[in-house]
Amino acid sequence: MDEKPPIEMRVPDGPLVAYFGYGSLVNRATLRTQIVSAVPARLHGWRRLWRTRPDMPGFPAALLTVEAADGAGCDGLLLFDRAENLAAVDAREARYRRVTIGRGAIETEAPLPQDFEAYVYVAHTDLPQHPQPTMILQSYLDAVMQGFLAEHGEAGLVRFVRETGSFDFPVLRDRAAPRYPRSVELTEFQRSLFDDLLGRNGAEFRDSA
Repeated sequence: MDEKPPIEMRVPDGPLVAYFGYGSLVNRATLRTQIVSAVPARLHGWRRLWRTRPDMPGFPAALLTVEAADGAGCDGLLLFDRAENLAAVDAREARYRRVTIGRGAIETEAPLPQDFEAYVYVAHTDLPQHPQPTMILQSYLDAVMQGFLAEHGEAGLVRFVRETGSFDFPVLRDRAAPRYPRSVELTEFQRSLFDDLLGRNGAEFRDSA
């Protein structure tokens, strides 16, 4: 098999950084900075899971996060961005801390460029749990699943559900009035595919009040 060429990066000025998206960052429609490039990737040594709803104003649902775990791995999107945009990404991921990851933990089909720092965002664990029951926003989950379908195909979408821990929180149906601020439009095929996959995974759907 022919070797794939290295991933091309054309950065006008300044240093390059990369961050591994494993949730909504996998969906390019939710991005708010002018990234340089992005490639499907797999992060080894980390496990994706749902975290209980934090007791913070304006966020009514569970968070996706990752934790270090030997032998684990999760699919996602490796985003290359200008270092000057990192503060804006940090602000978007306000409930997360940015953690440096080694290049050896990142698997892509094509070789990576030589000079960049790589990060992953990990949810803060010191936030108190909200007194109300934890639920997953369907509008957020739609954005995540649409991203995985686009970047990793239907097989990758199935892996997303299978490999994500604590996927037993109820799913709040809020498509009609999305509570997630970066909600996306779905096709009828996507709606049917996502709901069927979640149903086969035993998801409990609840109607939005």
